[in-house]
Amino acid sequence: MYEDVMTLIARLPRVAAYIYRRSYKKGKHIEPNPDLDWSANFAHMLGFDQPDFYSYMRLFLTIHADHEGGNVSAHATHLVGSTLSDAYLAFASGMNGLAGPLHGLANQEVIRWILEMKKKIGKGKLTKEDIENYIRKTLTEGKVVPGYGHAVLRKTDPRFLAQMEFAKIHCPDDELVNIVWKVYEVAPTILGESGKIKNPWPNVDAHSGSLLVHYGLVEYDFYTVLFGVSRALGVLASLIWDRALGHGIERPKSVTTGWIKDFIAKQEAKRKLR
Repeated sequence: MYEDVMTLIARLPRVAAYIYRRSYKKGKHIEPNPDLDWSANFAHMLGFDQPDFYSYMRLFLTIHADHEGGNVSAHATHLVGSTLSDAYLAFASGMNGLAGPLHGLANQEVIRWILEMKKKIGKGKLTKEDIENYIRKTLTEGKVVPGYGHAVLRKTDPRFLAQMEFAKIHCPDDELVNIVWKVYEVAPTILGESGKIKNPWPNVDAHSGSLLVHYGLVEYDFYTVLFGVSRALGVLASLIWDRALGHGIERPKSVTTGWIKDFIAKQEAKRKLR
């Protein structure tokens, strides 16, 4: 497992960069630079050689590695790995989970939502009032504000704050970055007004897209691939620990039809009491 994990982590950036250059840059591939570190070399093979982008990739790939083992991609990797599948098969299952719109696609949805807001408002510099009105319109239409809310956290995601601090140093005047900050100023209050949202604060996805666009990586469909490269560091390290500690196969519990009927009846009784 250790050897497979080390090989996979080493080769993954080149595979991801190959996909990017083949999909968006007419197959004009860039050879790796052995003088660069893992993150900077990945940025280089993508075609982005700005020192600031090297720094951002180091940050991005660190903060997206893993945040808790119960998320879909981490759990799927652990589950398949518990059958004694190899690292490649286990990681592939995690990436299938990451591809779902409720898990790994949020960073794409955030930047699309911001650009759509700019387009519909149709003016230059957006004010906080413009953004507040658009958020309320989004909610009225039964939609969510992408990048806000987290199943576990009940405060601003520290990974969001880490990117904010990075942006304050490297691109404080960027238009999209400033919109992200304005959304952060007004969205939590609006989302908290209903009392139905447990966490009205931004998560890591609320900021990452604006920084990637700032540096010229505008192919939104690729953002989840970046997420996947980063996630490998966390889930594959966990696979090694699973083997080292001798964890057994994971077996989800099952229930009978009678249990399901009883559960539905109890839920219906609770609903009537309300």
